[in-house]
Amino acid sequence: MKNIGKILKFIVPYWRKGSLNILLNLLSAVFALFSVTMAIPFLGILFQNEPAITTVGEFEYTLESAREHFNYFISQMIHTQGPTRALMFLSLLIIGMSFLKNLSHYLAMYFLAPIRNGVVKDIRNQVYDKIMVLPLSYFSETRKGDVIARMTGDVQEIENSIVSSLEMLFRDPFQIVIYLGALFYMSTSLTLFVMLLLPISGFVIGRLGRTLKHTSLKGQKKMGVLLSMIEETLGGLRIIKAFNAESMMRKRFQNSNSLYTNIMIRMQRRRSLASPVSEFLGTTVMIIIMVYGATLVLAEAGDLNSQEFIGYLMLFYLIIAPSKSFSGAMYNIQKGLASVERVQDVLHATNNITDRPGALPIKDFTKSIEYQNVSFSYDHFEVLKDINLVIQKGKSIALVGQSGSGKSTLADLLPRFYDVYKGDILIDGVSIKDYKIKDVRGLMGNVNQDPILFNDSFYNNIAFGVENTSHEAVVAAAKVANAHEFINASRHGYDTKIGDRGSKLSGGQRQRVSIARAVLKNPPILILDEATSALDTESERLVQDALFKLMKNRTSLVIAHRLSTIQFADEICVLHEGRIVERGKHSMLLKKDGYYRKLHDMQLFASG
Repeated sequence: MKNIGKILKFIVPYWRKGSLNILLNLLSAVFALFSVTMAIPFLGILFQNEPAITTVGEFEYTLESAREHFNYFISQMIHTQGPTRALMFLSLLIIGMSFLKNLSHYLAMYFLAPIRNGVVKDIRNQVYDKIMVLPLSYFSETRKGDVIARMTGDVQEIENSIVSSLEMLFRDPFQIVIYLGALFYMSTSLTLFVMLLLPISGFVIGRLGRTLKHTSLKGQKKMGVLLSMIEETLGGLRIIKAFNAESMMRKRFQNSNSLYTNIMIRMQRRRSLASPVSEFLGTTVMIIIMVYGATLVLAEAGDLNSQEFIGYLMLFYLIIAPSKSFSGAMYNIQKGLASVERVQDVLHATNNITDRPGALPIKDFTKSIEYQNVSFSYDHFEVLKDINLVIQKGKSIALVGQSGSGKSTLADLLPRFYDVYKGDILIDGVSIKDYKIKDVRGLMGNVNQDPILFNDSFYNNIAFGVENTSHEAVVAAAKVANAHEFINASRHGYDTKIGDRGSKLSGGQRQRVSIARAVLKNPPILILDEATSALDTESERLVQDALFKLMKNRTSLVIAHRLSTIQFADEICVLHEGRIVERGKHSMLLKKDGYYRKLHDMQLFASG
């Protein structure tokens, strides 16, 4: 149950409202207790077996003294105004107590509402914040759909199962304790008999709850698989349709969906046992008490008379409702604990890429970027081996080579998307691990092969990540990127929405918006990852022109498949199986007649 504590810690910021909720629940229980105990003298008057109290001592702050003075007051009212008037008074008093009880209950729920919703909001925020700081390696090893399931389905399950049970956790235990205290006060022997029966029902309910948690965990994991399949399907619809694979994907999804459905059927059947089992056990205990207590009353062997025994039963009946809802809450909590574990897996995921204590700030660099004996592996598969590379400030370095040779990985190590396993990367002679991560990434602008745009306006996509920019600056960046004309020609200009991942734009237009974003950021270091490889000739010309403007007076690391785009680089590095096997300018590498020449001739043949 330690996971409940991890959820309850989110309640701490709302302790004032929580305290008011507990206080009002206590008042509600007290008023409910009074409304029932008022029925005892009512029944005594009705059955005409309530002995009249003619004298009373000094009032003391005890329950016995309060009870004695109240009965004396009722006796005097019966004597002076008649039993009918006394019954009317007691009826109005019971109604008043009931009103105060329900008013207190409403106010308790009023203060609980912001706690319930605030806790879920804080959990969502914390999970999202954690996802923002987790390294890319975490998402390489985890299904995206499963991460989405944890952020949505599991957090929602926590709200439905645990947070929704806060009402019962804050209210029912206090009610049970107060009512049990009153039962002990009325008859210790009969209540001790009741206490012998309660652990049996508690054991049965607890047993069912543990099986529910296990089944719920399996269901949440299967939902993660389903969401992953949906995410993959939406991202790959073009390929699915092109290969006529609709029936295969449909069958795959339906099989997983059927497994999930069967798990949920089992879970809901077990969950549905909570109410009938607790009600049956409560009714059984009630009947046993009625038989046992009535035997004592009839034999005059107990400490209760007839109307007090009826009042005792009414009071015990009050315990059944909170006990039943409390057992239901425990069922819900057991079900929700599976989701808590899955959310905690994200919150406690290891983030190895963090700022070191005393990390240095850096806003610009003056000399060079240096890779020193850098090696890197994915799952024990070595991708880069002993890379040594110096990029002088203001120079452009191009990385070429076959797919899988390590070009993109080499570029991803610079902004610390991943950390090197061996060797180091230096900026101006200082390891990038000694700088603040935010500052290191602030030095860099990225333009990727697949432009990452957001379902927002042109303006907000270009201004993404740049604070306090102006419309004029955004327009100027778009002009440098050769994007101003088609943006201005769109329906709402720079306020036009571009669709999911820029789906309303062509490939060249998306790339030029991405370049405009990099222009506006105005970074001293530029990383271009195959920025023109997926474009047609006309779009490539426009994008290439924009890239030349962007690279001017900047330090650039350029990854390219099309060798025509990097002929003017200051140095070209050829990677093969994770190593730099050749380096030099375009003309010099052609004369070497090595790897670069082979790549060059292959592209000439493919285009010729």
